[in-house]
Amino acid sequence: MTIIELLMALTALALAALVRPWRMLTGPLGAPWAASLVVLTLLWVLPQMLPNGISIQLSGACLLVLMFGWPLAVIELVLVALAVWMFGHRGYEEVLSQLVWIGLMPATFALALGELLRRALPANPFIYVLGRAFIGSALSIFTAGVFYELLHRLLGGVAVEHALVARWLMAWGDAFLTGMLAAVFVAFVPEWLATWSDRRYLGMPPPSP
Repeated sequence: MTIIELLMALTALALAALVRPWRMLTGPLGAPWAASLVVLTLLWVLPQMLPNGISIQLSGACLLVLMFGWPLAVIELVLVALAVWMFGHRGYEEVLSQLVWIGLMPATFALALGELLRRALPANPFIYVLGRAFIGSALSIFTAGVFYELLHRLLGGVAVEHALVARWLMAWGDAFLTGMLAAVFVAFVPEWLATWSDRRYLGMPPPSP
C-alpha cells in the first residue's frame, strides 16, 4: 500500500511541477497561499493532539483547488504533509497515506468535477458555490474515501463496518467549510479564487487596457 501511495504522490507532484504554478504567487494569490499553508498544517496536525478514539480530519484540499488551481494545491499539500511529518509524531507511512487520501485524491476529484460542471452547466455563481464548492467538496472527499476502502480491501485489509457511512458524514464538514469560505471570497475577495472569473460568472466585461 505504501509503494502505491508513494507512486501516486510522486506522479501528482511531477505533473503539478511541469506547469510551474509558483509563477502565480507573484500576484494576489501569494499572501493567501502562504497563510493557507500555515492554517492547513495546523488542521492536519490537530488530530494528533486529540484524545485517543476521537478522529476528526479536515481536508481543505477542495478549497485549495478553488483558490489556487490543482497544481499549486498539490505542491501545498505536499509541503503540508512534510511539515506534519516533521513536527508531528506520526510515521512517514501514516503521513503519506494522509497526503494521498485526504489531500491529493480529493483535490484531483475536485478538479475533474469542476471541469465537468463547467462544461455541462451554465456559468452561474450559484453553480460555482453550491456545485463546485459545497456539493462538489462532499462528493470529492467521499469518493476518495471509497477508493481507499476498495483498495484497502483488495490488498487484504479488514474493512471497518459502516466505514463508508462515516466517510460520507465526515465529508460534509469539509463541504460546509469550503462552501462558506468560497461564498465569502466570491463576495469580498474574488481575486483569491483562481477558478473564479467575474467575466464568466457575472457577465462583466474585461478591464480596459
